[in-house]
Amino acid sequence: MPVSTAVANQVEPLGPNSLVWKYYGDNRQILGFQRVAGTENCIEQLAKGVEEHSVIFSDFKGRAERTVPPIMSTVYSADPHGWGRKVRDFHRNIKGTIDSDGSSYHAMNPELFYWAHATFVDQVIYVTDTFIRRLSHAEKAQMFEESKRWYALYGVNDRAEPQTYEEFLAYWDEMLDRFVPTKTIVYATGYLRKGLPRPKQVPAPVWRVASIPMNSLLRTLVIGTLPQQMRDVCDLHWDGRMQKRFDRMSALIRALNPVINRLPVAKLYSPWAVEAWERTGVDPRPINNGK
Repeated sequence: MPVSTAVANQVEPLGPNSLVWKYYGDNRQILGFQRVAGTENCIEQLAKGVEEHSVIFSDFKGRAERTVPPIMSTVYSADPHGWGRKVRDFHRNIKGTIDSDGSSYHAMNPELFYWAHATFVDQVIYVTDTFIRRLSHAEKAQMFEESKRWYALYGVNDRAEPQTYEEFLAYWDEMLDRFVPTKTIVYATGYLRKGLPRPKQVPAPVWRVASIPMNSLLRTLVIGTLPQQMRDVCDLHWDGRMQKRFDRMSALIRALNPVINRLPVAKLYSPWAVEAWERTGVDPRPINNGK
């Protein structure tokens, strides 16, 4: 259910003083790629839309590459309202029927549309707090408040949107309890259960040896970012020993933040964010960086 374009155009977009601008375009957000894509697709209605209206099974990488630019452009471009409308309108014809109970779904349903947005809100808060620097409760609440302006740029009814950060946390927990092992998410996490596929140019004997540490590291860093409900529905093993290893790795990555934050902006940020920082004439590295 779209709202009027006039109303959406009155929304003040985010800018260089926002925490979302500071952290969403940080390249370290890639560490949360499976969390954001996975949680989104553990909800049956959304996953069904991806299954029936996407090329995820034949071109997983391509779909990701087509999804990220419009979202990034909504946050960082010189025309956030225009990009917000493009993202919204792309979903107008995504609708169908759920096999399990015969109910219908539509991507423009405000509850479903907001859930997709919520996974990005969770991503930027979670990844920043886990892999960049610890955030205070006030900073997390600020990011959530900024996310409300971000969502308003899409011009979709906000009836499903929580009004406070505390309400968002309760909403998030409630949604986690609705997770199911959808075809989309079981497929998308197959590499975590079976291991990385062998590149054609690598001999099988070499890959059998080389893939052991690679798969171990990947499973720790990726499965470690996932909510337990997602691990459960995707049949992804996790135990206390793996949690301790993940905690040590994430603490090490956070400890490197003062060094990483000195990298050139073009190395530290995604292209969309780099263009935005250059356009506004702001160097993001000294701002909103905590203690």
